Amino acid sequence: MLVPPLEGVALPDHDRESRAEFAEDHPYPLFPEPGRGPRRRARGGGRPPAVAKTGCSPTPPRPRGDGFGRLGTGYAPGVVVRISHPEKVFFPDVQLTKGDVVEHYRTVAGVMLPHLAGRPLTLRRFPDGIDGQGFFQKDASDHFPDWIETVPVERRSAPGVVHHVVCSDVDTLLYLANQATIEFHIWSATVPDLDHPDRLVIDIDPPAGVPVAVLRSVARRLRDAFAARGLTPFVQATGGRGFHVVAPLEPVATHDMVRAAALDLAEGLVADDPDLLTTAQRKDKRGDRVFLDVNRNGFGQTFVAPYSLRARPGAPVATPLDWRELTRATPDGFTPQRIRRRLARKPDPWSTMNDHRARLPST
Repeated sequence: MLVPPLEGVALPDHDRESRAEFAEDHPYPLFPEPGRGPRRRARGGGRPPAVAKTGCSPTPPRPRGDGFGRLGTGYAPGVVVRISHPEKVFFPDVQLTKGDVVEHYRTVAGVMLPHLAGRPLTLRRFPDGIDGQGFFQKDASDHFPDWIETVPVERRSAPGVVHHVVCSDVDTLLYLANQATIEFHIWSATVPDLDHPDRLVIDIDPPAGVPVAVLRSVARRLRDAFAARGLTPFVQATGGRGFHVVAPLEPVATHDMVRAAALDLAEGLVADDPDLLTTAQRKDKRGDRVFLDVNRNGFGQTFVAPYSLRARPGAPVATPLDWRELTRATPDGFTPQRIRRRLARKPDPWSTMNDHRARLPST
């Protein structure tokens, strides 16, 4: 599909109500026409040298030529852009196409990008839709264009370096969506200091059959436990089976310290209700109890980004909530259509998260 470029289009601020109108006025996402742009990046000389985990710095994007430009400043006049195979069905049960997926990410860009910016990504890609074979991707592909920002991170379990994509602008977000990225998973730390997370995350992960009212109750118990420790809790419907409860941190504690604090907090809840809750790592030890997963606080671990689609039937969307919304919310109740309507009337509940950063009690 070929469409003319947009000139002088400014992405609405993520707290303005005009962001849904923006998506409706500009229904097609933009990509460079093959042959005009992305330059291939070689593995050897084209990659930056390995750097230490502490003090990692991202690979700066190269200046964009050959018709590339940021959506916020407008594409160069006369450039023709292409979406590859927008008609391909990615979610068969609801007939959501690749074009619809890309359009979702353009619609939510204003609220999603602040949660992606500066964070190494793990991408979950499904080139043939969610009924086809998908894969998780940490290392940036060689064919990604030069202007895609990456950060080199030394492996801890084996020799070598992983070049994670960092998505801080609309162009990168839409490019990755056009690469069949359905899910975006983010680190709990940002560059340049990846050793000190600025988020503490507990994932409420239930077995099948647990009533949503129980999950809401667990989320509220976590909220109260966070607050008792001087942390400000935020909640997200994951688009999967449960909820995330997340607290913003001053990035001073290590991943091990944050994970230990999360485990201590979770085990306090387990002690009060051992028949319902568990922190057992092995599934065969959990039985039918709700797993309070603190592993996402480890170095290199991720959690699903706000406003990311999930590769599940119905095309659910991970959605930040106000605590008062939890009364009626379900983990997978938000769809792209519902998100568009929501953003037209409501700002992002997590938009002020960084204003509430706190130190762990032990730091």
